[in-house]
Amino acid sequence: MGPLSVPASVTTILLDIEGTTTPITFVKAILFPYIQDNVKEYLLNHWQEKECQEDIDQLRLQAEKDTGLNGFVPIPENDAELQQVVQGVVDNVHWQMSLDRKTTALKQLQGHMWRAAYNTGQVKGEVYDDVVPALRKWKEAGMKLYIFSSGSVEAQKLLFGYSIEGDLLELYEGYFDTTIGPKVESESYRRIADHIGCSTENILFLTDVTKEAKAAKEAGVHVAVVVRPGNANLTDEEKAKYPLISTFEQIILPSAK
Repeated sequence: MGPLSVPASVTTILLDIEGTTTPITFVKAILFPYIQDNVKEYLLNHWQEKECQEDIDQLRLQAEKDTGLNGFVPIPENDAELQQVVQGVVDNVHWQMSLDRKTTALKQLQGHMWRAAYNTGQVKGEVYDDVVPALRKWKEAGMKLYIFSSGSVEAQKLLFGYSIEGDLLELYEGYFDTTIGPKVESESYRRIADHIGCSTENILFLTDVTKEAKAAKEAGVHVAVVVRPGNANLTDEEKAKYPLISTFEQIILPSAK
């Protein structure tokens, strides 16, 4: 691990969140437990709202697709007793989260629950110390900054909008989640490039997950794997295959060479 000279073709930096800009412990120890502990109360408090009912409809549709999976939890129709439906949603959410699933329906509900938590100050988004200075420096140098995370776009905006460093939304040009495609499929990165209006070779993707780095690289995107405390250990083969950085300070932009 050492300085990473960014290729001259790069005009855009695409960032993962968990393990890259934000400690994995924030998601695992704060955000996820918040959902598990508060989902029932949230559903009961917001039951009459259209948004909440749409979230439940999406979870129910996902549940229908999941029929037959091991441990599958069905969600009763709304004509069943309220407590039955609520408990079905709670059990389904807990089941999906126990498998670390990334379904869009689950992420949508989580995003709405986190919005309520951020708005009331119960949660603030964490970022590593080196992140904000680097993002500001890159933006000032003319780089376009985007996020690509498995968390919903809304959840992403909440984390950076209500961060421990204040509102960071001004730093980003845009946000991508799994609605554009899975992070482990190369086609997702081609779609992102199309959406941004650039070539894949104009993008540098920073992630802590080598499967994501592999998919991005296959699409022609430049990649670097971020090694942070608490991130998954890399094999020697993975270490040899990708550029590694332990802090954003190691990234040297073309103009700074």
